[in-house]
Amino acid sequence: MTSAPPVPAPDRTDLTRAPFDRAAGYALLTDLAGPDAAASLGGLDALAPGFPDWIVTSLFGGSYQRPGLALRDRQIANLAALTALGGVEPQLADHVRYSRRIGMTESEIVEVIVHLAPYVGVPKALAGLRVATATFTEPGAPADTVNSTGTANSTAGAAETTGTADSTGTAETAGTAEAGE
Repeated sequence: MTSAPPVPAPDRTDLTRAPFDRAAGYALLTDLAGPDAAASLGGLDALAPGFPDWIVTSLFGGSYQRPGLALRDRQIANLAALTALGGVEPQLADHVRYSRRIGMTESEIVEVIVHLAPYVGVPKALAGLRVATATFTEPGAPADTVNSTGTANSTAGAAETTGTADSTGTAETAGTAEAGE
């Protein structure tokens, strides 16, 4: 009996450690959620001192800063994960808003959630759609427009946010964050 040749190990040189860049985390959160985002964490900080700072630093200043995925792809993954989890409606609503701010259309967000139904179950997909629908109809929420080719365009795109992701997914932000936020 002959054995199969060994399979070479995958090249993992493109995987890097998350930087844990606190200032970049607060800047990205501001770009995604608006200028009052960091201030809105004050109530949570009163309850669990340091926890909001850890969230912003480790997520928005850590995993979001890794190369390899564009910001849009990260938001699709977040929408999918939060819908699959269920019971995290406030966080899912936040990520629907963030997705709109970076230019995803309502139709794209809905399609992400509908696509999940056979994987996570119809009840969780329906719950995710309820959250998305409520978020789309909030006062001041951007609306999709239809261009001359019949394709939906988000009115929330780059004009409303200075945060971008380059081709490697690294977030580039124009804002700055104070260390004490």
